[in-house]
Amino acid sequence: MLASIVFLALAVRDLPIGTAYAVWTGTGAAGVFIAGILLFGEPADVPRLASVGLIVAGVAGLKFLSP
Repeated sequence: MLASIVFLALAVRDLPIGTAYAVWTGTGAAGVFIAGILLFGEPADVPRLASVGLIVAGVAGLKFLSP
């Protein structure tokens, strides 16, 4: 958890706080989703994968379109 906060602090150096926080939370959400599939056998059906894909696309868009 501490490393996560440190990486957020590093990201804020180059990105606006709103964008950095969105990237931070989106990455965490996608990571937990993948961990749930790999470690706990949660279903990886198309609607769930598409939903996480939208999160990743949104986070990528924010990162690459930020000044």
